[in-house]
Amino acid sequence: MLQREWEKFVNRCVWSWAGWLFCWRKEPSLQFWFYINLVSASIAMVIDLTGAERAIILALGILILAAELMNTGVEKAIDYISEKDHPLAKIAKDTASGGVAATAIAAAVAWLVILIG
Repeated sequence: MLQREWEKFVNRCVWSWAGWLFCWRKEPSLQFWFYINLVSASIAMVIDLTGAERAIILALGILILAAELMNTGVEKAIDYISEKDHPLAKIAKDTASGGVAATAIAAAVAWLVILIG
């Protein structure tokens, strides 16, 4: 049983890495957010922050990347179903993109609160 669970875990890691690589190669927005987060994380490590403040900044940065990966998944699934324009397809894509934006806004708010407070 333990070996089977280990194999499932390994497969999940392989599939997750494949998803990351696809998105990295095909979606410039993931690269954009990655580099923004690299800058953000570097600043968070250099300036005087508490461990909790750093953790919040770093975690929110990772969540932006996760949201972008999920946004890409939604877009690709919609494109697979149909190449035709449809109002529901637009809503699905726009709301997934809105999820990325909301996550990025949360990270910006955290930075503002930390820097002002």
